[in-house]
Amino acid sequence: MTSNSNLVDRHSREIAAGERFRFGENWARFLAVVNDERIRAAEQSLRDMLGVSTLAGRTVLDVGSGSGLFSLAARRLGARVFSFDYDPQSVECTQELKRRYFLNDPQWEVQRGSVLDPDYLAQLGSFDIVYSWGVLHHTGDMYGACRNVVPRVAAGGQLFIALYNDQGATSRYWLWVKRVYNSGRAGRFLMAAFHAPYLVGVRWLVRAATGRRTVERGMTLWRDMFDWLGGYPFEVSKPEEILRFFRERGFELENLRTCGGRMGCNEFVFRRKA
Repeated sequence: MTSNSNLVDRHSREIAAGERFRFGENWARFLAVVNDERIRAAEQSLRDMLGVSTLAGRTVLDVGSGSGLFSLAARRLGARVFSFDYDPQSVECTQELKRRYFLNDPQWEVQRGSVLDPDYLAQLGSFDIVYSWGVLHHTGDMYGACRNVVPRVAAGGQLFIALYNDQGATSRYWLWVKRVYNSGRAGRFLMAAFHAPYLVGVRWLVRAATGRRTVERGMTLWRDMFDWLGGYPFEVSKPEEILRFFRERGFELENLRTCGGRMGCNEFVFRRKA
């Protein structure tokens, strides 16, 4: 099993080499705007995609918990929740939300760990629901991460994942953007200044015209922009590739929401055959 000290050292080296985005730093800023409206939006996202009204009596594994918002949403819906993340600040963010809303709650546990570490995962056991939204494509080994979460889903359980859509040449452009963004302060400034008019300005106008004040799932446009620009490592996939991958491993598709060929994530809910 990989120790936390080894994870800290490896994460620090990746950040210093420009090989990884500081996801947790972005989430730490997002916590300042977490409120009941955003939490309710996260809860509704889980209800809609999983086809449930409650998670009472169910266990949830949040793989790459990030801000902790969806761990919180699952816990508020009644689940017993286990959250982990590779990024140390993301772990702190999840712990902070637990402190705010479920202080000393034994039904919600938060740890540091890597989805690429099968030994770590094996000691967690299996869960009714394994949730990993927008995470596995940031590990540097997307399909390895996908393989590793399979045993964590109990027989008859659900797997809810979201993975970046493959746009061909456009995805290769965004890969270049992310590499430049993570190369240093100048790269971050240039990429943010160049892309903000679209990623924030145009999208804000669209949401204002349609009466939507926040990004789907309770996010904010501003923090979502930095997550998109900086999100590295970065891998993409086509829906049919992911469908085939999990069908070959004993899963059936229950729900699918694609991004319609645009940038963003395709969302999948699979059920593992009993």
